[in-house]
Amino acid sequence: MGRRMTDSDPRPRSAVSNGVGIAGLVGLAIWTAIARHFGLDGPYSALVAILLCGIPMVFWSLAVDKVHRNPSTGIDWNSPPRPLRAGLETSLTKLAGLWTTWGLIAVVYCIGRWYWDGSYLFAMHCFAIAVPFLVLLSVPYMLWLDRRLVEPRDGTYAFGQFLLGQGKADREAIYGHLRAWAVKGFFLAFMLSIVPANFADVILRPTGEIVATPANFALWLIALMFMVDVSVATVGYMLTMRPLDAHIRSANPYAAGWTAALICYPPFVLMSDGGPLDYHYGTQEWTYWFDGHPIVLAAVGAILVFLTGIYAWATVAFGLRFSNLTHRGILTHGPYRWTKHPAYLSKNLFWWLSQLPFLVTTHNLNDVVRNTVTLGLVSGVYYWRARTEERHLGADPAYRAYAAWMERNAPIPRLLRWITGSKRPDGQPVAAE
Repeated sequence: MGRRMTDSDPRPRSAVSNGVGIAGLVGLAIWTAIARHFGLDGPYSALVAILLCGIPMVFWSLAVDKVHRNPSTGIDWNSPPRPLRAGLETSLTKLAGLWTTWGLIAVVYCIGRWYWDGSYLFAMHCFAIAVPFLVLLSVPYMLWLDRRLVEPRDGTYAFGQFLLGQGKADREAIYGHLRAWAVKGFFLAFMLSIVPANFADVILRPTGEIVATPANFALWLIALMFMVDVSVATVGYMLTMRPLDAHIRSANPYAAGWTAALICYPPFVLMSDGGPLDYHYGTQEWTYWFDGHPIVLAAVGAILVFLTGIYAWATVAFGLRFSNLTHRGILTHGPYRWTKHPAYLSKNLFWWLSQLPFLVTTHNLNDVVRNTVTLGLVSGVYYWRARTEERHLGADPAYRAYAAWMERNAPIPRLLRWITGSKRPDGQPVAAE
């Protein structure tokens, strides 16, 4: 048995520890058990689940990982804080920029009719309650933080400077600020809108129904994994804060990246019923096609649970930092040690196996071809998303080091080199396992 390559080629350090996600899972599991026992399936119970998922992650991050001490926070803990009077003008300028940004997001919500219908109403209700508290708390938070930041004049300051006419503002910093808040405003509303239904789906199913068949058990586990994904992701969008080292370093500046991402989410989603990339014509779920074959149902269900587990694990690995279209630190642990895009890979494999687009009830060859090709295009969209994300993150030397390590050590590149007998990118021969 030869020595593993990674022994002499250590994996780059991850920006997040394993403990953060595990802490969040423990808190979420405890509340889920309580909610199932007492039948607490309502939307406010779902918000408690988010709270009890987030608090342990914050505690672990600060008490164990001490992320607030990371240089990447931009906070100087070693020097005495600046006098309040010295940074008051900067803080007030930033508050003007921050509050105006929130106002612009509110205007977008008012314009978008979809925000006032269906599940989005819950998100708007949450925002209406939270905004007065956020405005009040932002004042002491900004005054406290700016006294300790190495450079308090960031994108929020530049935007406030522009609004108040205080000299020439940094245009690129303003664009970065607006992109970051566009991400948060768009995706946080979406995540909050789907939290209640995902939570209720796990809580409401009777235990007897869950354990009645392997297929039912698999379906409940899949729902549970999706709830975990949504809960952790929602926490990530909420807690974009420097003291947690979970702030947005940069939002994707490329139009292609935004296009590839937004067409996967409402109201722009192209995969919805009747949409250009709808691959469901005449299709049925896997439980329909394999009905009456319990062994096959159990096997397929187990694979789908595994794939959904990878998908949820990829989100949990982010801890407090999950977010689309942003750079909030480079992950190299969990499923990201095996592939750079575990969520996209597992999600697409799940769709192919659960939908089986080449099987249709219409017995129409056109539907077979259309569904198969269309789902292939959907997978292509996710490949496009992956490439645009790599282009964005590639500006960070830490990501380039991770990508190079993956090229040398990830399973697929290693398999291809073993098949072809080629050497690693660094010129080393392929090691035996």
